[in-house]
Amino acid sequence: MKPKFRQKLLGKLNWLDPERVQDYFSQLAREKGFFEAVFDSLAEGVIVTNHEGRISYLNQAATELLGVPQETALGLALRRYLPDLKWDATGNGKPRVFSREIEVFYPQQRYLHLHAVPLTAAGGGTVLILRDVTAARKQTANTIATERNEAVSLLAAGVAHEIGNPLNSLNIHLQLLDRELRHVPAERRAALKESVRVAKAEVARLDKIISDFLRAARPTPPRLALESLNAVVEDTLQFMSAEIQGASVAAEVNLSRGLPRVWLDHDQMKQVFINLIKNALQAMKPGGKLAVATERTEEFVIVNVTDTGAGIAPHLIGKIFEPYESTKQGGSGLGLMIVRRIVQQHGGAIDVDSAVGKGTVFRVRLPTPERRARVLEAPSGTTVRQLEAPAGN
Repeated sequence: MKPKFRQKLLGKLNWLDPERVQDYFSQLAREKGFFEAVFDSLAEGVIVTNHEGRISYLNQAATELLGVPQETALGLALRRYLPDLKWDATGNGKPRVFSREIEVFYPQQRYLHLHAVPLTAAGGGTVLILRDVTAARKQTANTIATERNEAVSLLAAGVAHEIGNPLNSLNIHLQLLDRELRHVPAERRAALKESVRVAKAEVARLDKIISDFLRAARPTPPRLALESLNAVVEDTLQFMSAEIQGASVAAEVNLSRGLPRVWLDHDQMKQVFINLIKNALQAMKPGGKLAVATERTEEFVIVNVTDTGAGIAPHLIGKIFEPYESTKQGGSGLGLMIVRRIVQQHGGAIDVDSAVGKGTVFRVRLPTPERRARVLEAPSGTTVRQLEAPAGN
């Protein structure tokens, strides 16, 4: 309602019939309630502020997206809930339309697209429209991850073909040189043997990168069988016992008895635990502690691999499963990508918790056989039970 019209209306109220005045205000109240109901039905959040940036209206979606209490928010400064926004664009300074994505952490972590439009009438202010784009961002991230994995596969095949054979030839010739050094005078032998040793180490490192590339490029579908996860862990620890002792760390093993058998590929899951334990050993100095434990919940059997190493910086945790991302000097950045792929092919998930300076825990969760049973709604309305067939069987 424009100010001039409002003044004229107020000036003539005394001349109007009280019943007609009541009808006018009843109609205005109905229209206000109607528009509020329309705005509250929107999935997008709508917030209106005055020229001082204080909230004069917000709908139900805005309260849910920002955790703003609808009952007590009117009159409060919006900067209280969006402190990182540049407020010169929302009423303070020259009004302008703008759009951007923002990240909020309360009442939960979300990505929101914010569109702000200045109000030129009614004393100024701003209308802000908020749309939740979290799912779209996650879908984009998954698409990028898939494309990266495909790129790794193509690159791996080419690298393995072009470099594998020359590396084998280099290794053979280095072995021949090492034998010939027995005939070299002693004063020159030590320096030459060191050069050969360095060359062998570099060839071995390149060979490992090639092997990682091949595993990334040619993932083998798991051949699942009902097995004991504890047995796989024990097999892995026995296989790596010499390496654990050589790292001079204490090992603590706590395997929960009575775990249900789960569908798994023994060799592939053993590779998962080998990689995780190797990472743990490389993250620790002598005197550290490696802990491997199993447990179960109603839906999962869980293996925890914990170290007391340097930990992973928060900005790197989200990247460690991506190809070419490694926190280790000389790492290929493919080991954890392969680990996650194997776990996901088993229908499971892998999580990581880390604190800088304290250590890291990797948590592998595999579904119990009961977890594989899904309840589906039949077209007739009857409930049927479907058992997921294990891949590879």
